[in-house]
Amino acid sequence: MNQADPSSTAITADKRQHAGRWKLFAILAICAAPMIASYFTYYVLKPQARTNYGDFIQSETHPIPADLGSTSLDGKPVALKDFEGKWIMLQIDDGACAEPCRKKLTDMRQLRLAQGRERDRIERLWLITDAAPLDTVLMREFDGTRMLRANAVALAKWLPVEPGATIADHIYLIDPLGRLMMRFPKNRDPNLIKKDLSKLLRASSIG
Repeated sequence: MNQADPSSTAITADKRQHAGRWKLFAILAICAAPMIASYFTYYVLKPQARTNYGDFIQSETHPIPADLGSTSLDGKPVALKDFEGKWIMLQIDDGACAEPCRKKLTDMRQLRLAQGRERDRIERLWLITDAAPLDTVLMREFDGTRMLRANAVALAKWLPVEPGATIADHIYLIDPLGRLMMRFPKNRDPNLIKKDLSKLLRASSIG
């Protein structure tokens, strides 16, 4: 009876192991490709052509501050990183929430609904800059909007504004990786914001 050459058996096993590694690498590459493509589109290709309505923000120069001090309305600490994995439409206002504040809350609600079955990929977040009590009717009207209190000074240092505006004039967008990525104009057109959101959701498999 012929016995297998031990060296030949070892070579065959090594080849199988090598082939197995390449298959694993191929599977990992396929899984990672959508996220890599999304990142490349947003952070590398975006300066090439201005087809977006909102202003892109270099997240590296505007990282979320560690001293934001955000809490729920009952005072429990809630970090913005807790919302990672979702696209976040963000607005900043005081607790009195005058008409411009209510208009932004309405716009964010309608913009989310306008995304149809993709709407669950979007969170609405209102960071409140003072300790003023919120109107209960307002809270019911905009149920589903996450309402947190945060440090007004830290917010002012973090969020960039267009000339002649304040952070309360804008709606901002944070991507699912927790990076500030877009600012919409003071006198915004919700229809154009809708187009930006639709493009981002179509282009990205994250969030």
